[in-house]
Amino acid sequence: MSETDPVVRVRGLTKSYGRGKVLRGLDLDVHKGETLAVLGPNGAGKTTTVEILEAHRGRDGGQVEVLGTDPASADRAWRARIGIVTQHASDLTDMTVAETVGHFAGYYPHPRDPGDVIESVGLTAQRKQRIGRLSGGQRRRVDVALGIIGRPELLFLDEPTTGFDPEARRQFWDLVRGLAAEGTTILLTTHYLDEAEALADRVAVIADGKVAAIGTTAELRASAGDEVDVAWAGGHERTERPTALISRLSDEHGGEVPGLTVTRPSLEDVYLSMIGAKGTTS
Repeated sequence: MSETDPVVRVRGLTKSYGRGKVLRGLDLDVHKGETLAVLGPNGAGKTTTVEILEAHRGRDGGQVEVLGTDPASADRAWRARIGIVTQHASDLTDMTVAETVGHFAGYYPHPRDPGDVIESVGLTAQRKQRIGRLSGGQRRRVDVALGIIGRPELLFLDEPTTGFDPEARRQFWDLVRGLAAEGTTILLTTHYLDEAEALADRVAVIADGKVAAIGTTAELRASAGDEVDVAWAGGHERTERPTALISRLSDEHGGEVPGLTVTRPSLEDVYLSMIGAKGTTS
């Protein structure tokens, strides 16, 4: 694997469960040092894709390389180079936070300092508490700690802020930005569009088992075309010529147009337009 090769390279990935096709020839590249957010409705294939990349699930077809290795034949040394934060909170309920993070540090050749990791996820005050007594959001922070303790080159974050309150989410975002600044490659799946906008260098939208679009948030917005929404008291219109419309409205209202707003499509508007026709059954 050279410095210019993608950290993750997927071509023609397919996966079915029974008669249901979940992945239908998915292609995806994740570049070294970038944070890629993956969006998609429930059932679109996000989690299945991530589990295949993590070597937790087999595939039916296609080519997959993660850190230069096919996950289907990956060894322990390869696993030590990745970090994983799953959707489900830790179930190590009888161990304290410090015991758990310290124990997992022993699995890696060059782990981070457990105390520093506990502090970075905001659990210093709870370090001696048993995990079973933590809140749901605090247990998610333990999951994040276990995902980063090994200094991963590639970090998978699958819905990592589920259960976080707004303050905890912002703290977690700072943590992810810090990891990205250190050069960690991050693949993030999330349902929160503001999270994708805040953290991702690029965003991939998965729908119907394929990547429907990929690019920066600005590029995805631009894909919606030049139309903007013009609204005013008593009316609304989508147009590619907002200046002409506003001039006409100004003439009609004798000057100032009451309640006038001009809005370009948001990332949410673009996302919903991409998945709207495809639904959530894939």
